[in-house]
Amino acid sequence: MKDSIKKGFSYGVTSGVITTLGLMVGLNASTHSQLVVVGGVLTIAIADALSDALGIHVSVESECKYTHKEVWESTVAAFLTKFLFALTFLVPILLFQLSTAVIVSVIWGMSLLGISSYYLARKNKVSPWKSLAEHLSLALVVIVITYYLGIWISVIFA
Repeated sequence: MKDSIKKGFSYGVTSGVITTLGLMVGLNASTHSQLVVVGGVLTIAIADALSDALGIHVSVESECKYTHKEVWESTVAAFLTKFLFALTFLVPILLFQLSTAVIVSVIWGMSLLGISSYYLARKNKVSPWKSLAEHLSLALVVIVITYYLGIWISVIFA
């Protein structure tokens, strides 16, 4: 896989998983509404994927070491990866009750992040366990914070 595509793909997977999980957990904790959570996931899949793609575009472009084509490869890879991975979180919502779907989604997302982190660590010849612990811990922090933020919002605005 080309370096430019790897940049977009790894960014898209990480951002897609963490952002979507944080949103799902927070919205579920505050609303317990399947409609709201589905709307949030679709919004993330489109708006945030486009925003992140532009962000990766500008970031790669600013490095001044990639061709115009490579910048666009990273951009498209980031968008498609985040868009498609975010959409995968709709499957549990459509198959299960919302509370179960959120748990299934957390397991799915942490698995995706773990696989991606493990692959990246092996490729970079660093300890996969250290990388897994670091990346999964950060994702867990986002999940916990958004859960309690959702609870707080439901109490304040109930």
